[in-house]
Amino acid sequence: MPTPTHVISEPKLVGNSPALERLRSAAARVAAGNAKVLITGESGVGKDLIARFIHARSPRAERPFVALNCAGVAETLLESELFGHVKGSFTGAHRDKIGLFQLGNRGTVFLDEVGEMSLRMQAMLLRFLESGEVKPVGADLASGKVDVRVIAATNRNLHDMVAKGLFREDLMYRIMVVHLEVPSLRNRREDIRALVAHVIAHTGVALEVSEEAMQALESYQWPGNVRELQNVVEQLAWLQGQSLVRIEDLPPALTRSAAGGVRPARERRKQVSDLLYEGIAAGTYSFWEHVYPMFINRDITRADLMGLVRQALFETSGNYRAALRVLRMEPGDYKRFLNFLSTHDCTVDFREFRAGQSKKERQIQPLLNVPPSAGKSSGVDAERKTA
Repeated sequence: MPTPTHVISEPKLVGNSPALERLRSAAARVAAGNAKVLITGESGVGKDLIARFIHARSPRAERPFVALNCAGVAETLLESELFGHVKGSFTGAHRDKIGLFQLGNRGTVFLDEVGEMSLRMQAMLLRFLESGEVKPVGADLASGKVDVRVIAATNRNLHDMVAKGLFREDLMYRIMVVHLEVPSLRNRREDIRALVAHVIAHTGVALEVSEEAMQALESYQWPGNVRELQNVVEQLAWLQGQSLVRIEDLPPALTRSAAGGVRPARERRKQVSDLLYEGIAAGTYSFWEHVYPMFINRDITRADLMGLVRQALFETSGNYRAALRVLRMEPGDYKRFLNFLSTHDCTVDFREFRAGQSKKERQIQPLLNVPPSAGKSSGVDAERKTA
């Protein structure tokens, strides 16, 4: 559902790292104009805070700020959420409804996870951006024009999506007049101490963190970024109370990660799936205890999860049963795992791995030596028959 806010205070961007200072300065300059902005970055880095920061510093600050998570609305309802609908236009439309764009008139509309839009909705968004006209679902004519500044955000690589035919190139350039990338937390570790102090102050609990524990927090990779850090610190505050947090009080997965890891096969920018795989290979993570909650809480994306599955299948030559061991699951989790992947449309085709050559270059060196299956039956369907 859209979230209207008529007057918002400027959010505090915590930290003084060079990366954050550059982003803060760029966002402040952009705020003064009216250009459309695309904010990119991994899940949990705070893209929504940057959008609110821009609005709060803009001439539209006294007007509505309306936000919608495009991934959180079913395709059949997204058009109504954006443009509204008239009574009787579809089953359940018992009254007229004003859409997000009309709610945000003369203000700012923030479209989070815009990369999750279908091609049909992309076409409708492009038409609106070109004309400014709003036509509610079921209406014969447009209800009029609105004046909104659109800020979009995504953790997807839109250029790659365009190349694959999943995102319209004309829409990408329409929403990306200005592009701001929010750095991941592991790329601004200088801000971790300030962020920890900020979260503790927000809880109101007089919690202290020992130097050894703080160094462990600074060494951790934080695949869930600031959101994960916030969750960890809040959990410590409510469980520990007014006390000193020592390194043994930190979550075991966090402290073990500093002991070692996997090195990239060649110099390249790591993906979130790399970090997840490293954690599982090192014994820091397990699939159901760590990766599954991150996906359900939307700290990682479908692409991140599929990347992790691809790496496991690479290790096992495409054998899903053997992949359970790589991802630290019990053999009895086989059907649960396949059903989970199928439900969330994350099933990866095993065939390219069975051939011994993945179309995608192996990202990191294996830590677990899992022998390929000796059986002749292959793939998810074949393995289901023998389950």
